Amino acid sequence: MKTRTTFDQTLSELKQEILRMGFHVEEAIYRAVESMAKQDVNMAQSVIDGDVLIDNLELEIEDLCMKLIATQQPMAKDLRRIAVGLKIITDLERMADYSCGIAKITKRLVGQPLIKPLIDIPRMAQLAQKMVKESLDAYVREDVGLAANLATDDKQVDSLHSQVFRELLVLMMENPKTINQATSLLFASRYLERIADHATNIGERVIYLVTGKREVLND
Repeated sequence: MKTRTTFDQTLSELKQEILRMGFHVEEAIYRAVESMAKQDVNMAQSVIDGDVLIDNLELEIEDLCMKLIATQQPMAKDLRRIAVGLKIITDLERMADYSCGIAKITKRLVGQPLIKPLIDIPRMAQLAQKMVKESLDAYVREDVGLAANLATDDKQVDSLHSQVFRELLVLMMENPKTINQATSLLFASRYLERIADHATNIGERVIYLVTGKREVLND
């Protein structure tokens, strides 16, 4: 009984550490896009500098998962919980990398008048942040319905990305001088679209955790 209690406490710690990592990732997404909208180099740099913390959290959580597998030899759903935790932190780490990518774009664009108002990219960021939060809520609550609902937001992000692509393509065709900045904004939009995809990955992992079945939310 004592061994099981210790195991359950460590699983609870695993969840809390994943949530802590997720909080920092949500913050990185927000600050990356905010820095772009405000052309704030210092804020962009803080996102880049903060990536080290997120990378370290990934390694710490990975070590915790390995320790659980090595010492407890979990079976069935307990093993799935640990395996899903390992997958989730990989998704979160990739989201953080994409946020850094947006911050680096911000640093390149500082001082340049924007070729179009930033409307759709911040909307994509808001949706992506919402998806990250809801994917982690679904994980903590083991809520299959909430996880499945991520597909709807993902379609909205995809639609916005397509809209940004079309608008920037027109600008580049009309004025070749916009190509450099338009390409950078396209990358920022693409990074947000990929962040949303990783949030749906977490949703898929929650469904697998609860049901043992693999479903695709990002088609």
